[in-house]
Amino acid sequence: MGDNDVSELDVSELVDSIRGGLVVSCQAYPGEPMRDPDTMCRVAQAAARGGAVGIRAQGLADIAAIRAAVDLPLIGLWKDGDDDVFITPTLEHAVAVARAGAQVVAIDGTSRARPDGLSLEETIAGLRERTTALVMADCSTFDEGVAAARAGADLVGTTLAGYTAYTSKGDGPDLELVTRLAGALDVPVVAEGRIHTPAQAASAIESGAWAVVVGTAITHPTSITGWFAGAVAGAIARSAADAGPAPTHKESS
Repeated sequence: MGDNDVSELDVSELVDSIRGGLVVSCQAYPGEPMRDPDTMCRVAQAAARGGAVGIRAQGLADIAAIRAAVDLPLIGLWKDGDDDVFITPTLEHAVAVARAGAQVVAIDGTSRARPDGLSLEETIAGLRERTTALVMADCSTFDEGVAAARAGADLVGTTLAGYTAYTSKGDGPDLELVTRLAGALDVPVVAEGRIHTPAQAASAIESGAWAVVVGTAITHPTSITGWFAGAVAGAIARSAADAGPAPTHKESS
């Protein structure tokens, strides 16, 4: 595969292929047992069997492994650095993600300064000059989504809503943002972020999302186990509170 040969599909075919479908994000955090390209590749294969229409993957090795094994559109990103902007933070990161095999490169689409000093528009233009990859801009606000579309993003995601210092994080997805962006933009809007149930995924589509990305609720056992463990512990605590204090028994003389 050449540097610019990142997709056998043309742009419209690739975008249409994920419409109304579920994209599964296959990622593990540093230091976790599942942080391994082969493991993430197997998770992606399992997601494909379950009906995913696309995969979102992090890291060059993971992207390359999944691209070789899974015949679905692949959204790739590279999380790097400790700055606010760490999702594919520079143009060179974006080019590397495309060359690893991602057909769509997800980049930070917020208004925050990028580490290489380039604007979002300059980053997208630079990526287009060097690859044929599409661009998904991960945004946190309505204004950022509008600006990202104007800058040339092919898809706009709500990925970072609630994850920037100037946005509020709710318990579930920001469906209001999905609705506003879908009504204002000519490019597809991808709902992503805190979608933890099938009902929430369905609501995102009903709110106007072109596609839905779900990660943690499908591919992160540590978090899923924590949800169940917390629910069980909460039930035990409530049962104990309802029962009141245990009766005391006087000792017989």
